[in-house]
Amino acid sequence: MGFLSDTAGARYRCGGDARVRRRGRMAHHTIVNDGAGDGTTDHTCGASVSDYNAKSISVLKGLEGVRRRPAMYIGSTDQRGLHHLVWEVVDNAVDEHLAGHASTITVRLRDDDGVEVSDDGRGIPIDVHPTEGVPAVELALTTLHAGGKFDRQSYAVSGGLHGVGVSVVNALSSRTEVEVVRDGARHTIAFSRGPRTEDLARTPGKATGSGTTVRYWPDPEIFEVTGVDHDAVAQRLRETALLNPGLSLTIIDERDGRSQTFRYRHGLRDFVGQLLGGREAITSTLEVHDERTYEGHALALDAAFTWSDDFHDDRLRSYVNIVRTADGGTHEEGFRRALTSTLNRFGRDSGALLKKDPNLTGDDVREGLVAVVSVKLPDPQFEGQTKGRLGSTIARSYVEQVVAESFTAWLTSHKAMGRRIVKRAAVAAKARQAAKAARELTRRKGLLDSQSAGLPGKLADCTSRDPSETELYVVEGDSAGGSSKAARDRHTQAILPLRGKVLNVEKSQLTRVLQNTEIQALVKAIGTGVGDAYDHDRLRYDKIVLMADADVDGGHITTLLLTFFYRLAPALIEKGHLYLAQPPLYQLRRRGRVAYAMSDPEREQLLRHQFKGTGHVEVQRFKGLGEMDAEQLWATTMDPQRRTLLRVNIEDALRADELFVLLMGNQTDPRRDWIVSNAKFATNVDV
Repeated sequence: MGFLSDTAGARYRCGGDARVRRRGRMAHHTIVNDGAGDGTTDHTCGASVSDYNAKSISVLKGLEGVRRRPAMYIGSTDQRGLHHLVWEVVDNAVDEHLAGHASTITVRLRDDDGVEVSDDGRGIPIDVHPTEGVPAVELALTTLHAGGKFDRQSYAVSGGLHGVGVSVVNALSSRTEVEVVRDGARHTIAFSRGPRTEDLARTPGKATGSGTTVRYWPDPEIFEVTGVDHDAVAQRLRETALLNPGLSLTIIDERDGRSQTFRYRHGLRDFVGQLLGGREAITSTLEVHDERTYEGHALALDAAFTWSDDFHDDRLRSYVNIVRTADGGTHEEGFRRALTSTLNRFGRDSGALLKKDPNLTGDDVREGLVAVVSVKLPDPQFEGQTKGRLGSTIARSYVEQVVAESFTAWLTSHKAMGRRIVKRAAVAAKARQAAKAARELTRRKGLLDSQSAGLPGKLADCTSRDPSETELYVVEGDSAGGSSKAARDRHTQAILPLRGKVLNVEKSQLTRVLQNTEIQALVKAIGTGVGDAYDHDRLRYDKIVLMADADVDGGHITTLLLTFFYRLAPALIEKGHLYLAQPPLYQLRRRGRVAYAMSDPEREQLLRHQFKGTGHVEVQRFKGLGEMDAEQLWATTMDPQRRTLLRVNIEDALRADELFVLLMGNQTDPRRDWIVSNAKFATNVDV
């Protein structure tokens, strides 16, 4: 989970047909082929049709298209895109390991915002390409779709299958340096924003071993931020190590001196253990390992899974050629189908499911599931360069067949454990049916309530009915609700005060969650529903802003609300609708001069500069929103022209998931250990 500041600004371009009527004559648009491969074009307004000829067509060569449309290749230009550059280089190094030539990978985060990735593989070839006439390493860095992964000779399987990874890194970096050690010699070459700036050169002396080092500096002209997050990289390296038993991955952070090395013996079994996070599993971990030629293709599957009573959803992580598929795909579909059909068949045959019992659904089987699925296949079809979802249909049938075979064999020899799994799913089915009944009851009550049309009575709604311009402020208690109602813009801003702390959904069944009064009010106000009944088209507000007091209780309430949204309405976060308000901690006043500070350092900076030499300054600390009058609250926190909002963003779903389980789950020992180890970093703690 991360936060992105809400910034204003937009780019405008002319639209419409390629020819437009202007001042009584025909004007034209010049079509620019930007090389982005997205099927779109840029248009620039021109003069007349007679000027439109072959010279009007501009072609972006080399890596210019990447720089023009970076989001087409790395997803975004914020920190997610910045991290995607790291993944591209690391994935290339992992490909060397998959090919049997690398055992160690080191990622160094430099103190000048550069990133260095080195491996002990074979080293990128440095000989001259027979048809292109340039060294192979230069070709790989400057040409899209140039790589050793298309002919299946150098790499049987690979994560970087599009051949654009390292070249995109080069295109989006202000400087890129490559060192290659091969055949007893070290060679260097350098680039800047795509083109080569230093020729391939051999350094004096002999070099031992072999390998590749890629060192790059993200281009500040492209990226909103250039500092890579240590924890995000460390998490990715840990996952990669878990998927590759025996591979050693190290992160060294020159900025703060931290370093970590990840290496695991048991692979996916260790991974499932980490996803469990100390919770008790109801069965031993099942492992599936398979390699075969399937429908003429060499495929491989590694999977490990179990169930726990401590989860009310599933913890499934899937990968293709060691690349995380955060959005799932056909391999996940095949895995889930196999579990559902196999358990239903076993339940009937063993008597764990009676004739009168309905079949288990996929949702029933997946509740409490903890699993890792890793597929290797040549030429996988992904949705986009960021490889978020697998689309290869062969993966679905292959995974379903293999998992069904292995799971059936395991259930045959572990019948008692199999009955426990079926019983666990049957309990989930009853809870699902009860939750469905509760949702339907909530809907019926809303429709029958003519006074508020289903909206909670405590909601002070806005007058606008255009969701694109409306905002919902979720505030703590009646005191803050009163001041925020007086401060708001009634046309676009709605206020929903919540009494006390909402239910911790991490520890509660959905049935109990939906019976909670405060959560019912929140769900009704937002309008989308939750869980499998979520309908994004019914969203009533463009921005949902959590506005809590700047104290321990306020932080706890915010965390409870974030847990609610992450577990039951994650699409609101993914689509950028959830925000955190940033009320000031201090007001500084000297005669007619007033300023606000968000933190202790900002307060001290104001005292040293803006109020320097002005005499006594009155400093007021706001312990709660209720202490601020309407004018102060509007000026500092609710005025769209002056406020600061933090947009909630799921930077890494696995990290966010683990953090919510740790902080909000049932296990107290891991939470205590985390608090003890991180207490030294805490600030603004009320004692």
